Amino acid sequence: MKFKFILAIIFFSSISSFSQEEKKYIHEGNKNYEKGKFDEAEKNYRKAVEKNNNSLKGSFNMADALYKEGKYPEAAGVFESITGKKTSSDTLARAYHNLGNSLLRQKKYEESINAYKKALKSNPDDEETRYNLAYSLQMLKKQQQQQKQNQQQQQKQNQQQNQNQNDQKKDQNDKDKQQQAKNKISPEDAKRLLEALNNDEKKTQEKLKKEKTKGDKKEIEKDW
Repeated sequence: MKFKFILAIIFFSSISSFSQEEKKYIHEGNKNYEKGKFDEAEKNYRKAVEKNNNSLKGSFNMADALYKEGKYPEAAGVFESITGKKTSSDTLARAYHNLGNSLLRQKKYEESINAYKKALKSNPDDEETRYNLAYSLQMLKKQQQQQKQNQQQQQKQNQQQNQNQNDQKKDQNDKDKQQQAKNKISPEDAKRLLEALNNDEKKTQEKLKKEKTKGDKKEIEKDW
């Protein structure tokens, strides 16, 4: 994957000139950038922009430094703001190109594709942008395939989970039925139990009757 990040040398028509302080900060930022001190470069470019909010060069270079620091969302925001300014086609193409790169790093493939297309619209002959566009299209396709696979896998997992729950529920129902069957008395058993109870009751009554009869036949001694 090719990335095109440069210290922007931007030519544009303007009746205003850089302030001395703005130039100083950009110059210091460039030196930091060339030495790989991107955090220091960012600070200097940011100071230049603070001195001149319309500093296109300061904004462009600050976005470059932010990208090098790995601050892709912030870099994308600055590059996007540059695309909304009136500037040359070449600068606009570079801004969209680098915006695409910043979005690509965030795996925002659809957005990066749109940025590269706009860059090619401003500069149709840019082969690096064309390469990055093709790469983003390829990555988007892979991402969509992966998302589809993830969805299918999730559906399978959900189906398996539902099946397991249904199986557990069925097993529990079977156990409940088995327990109910054990606790339930069949008609034959109920009849035998009733007969046994009746027999026990009958024997108890006969025993009580015999004991009463014995008590009635007992002789009572007379007092002569």
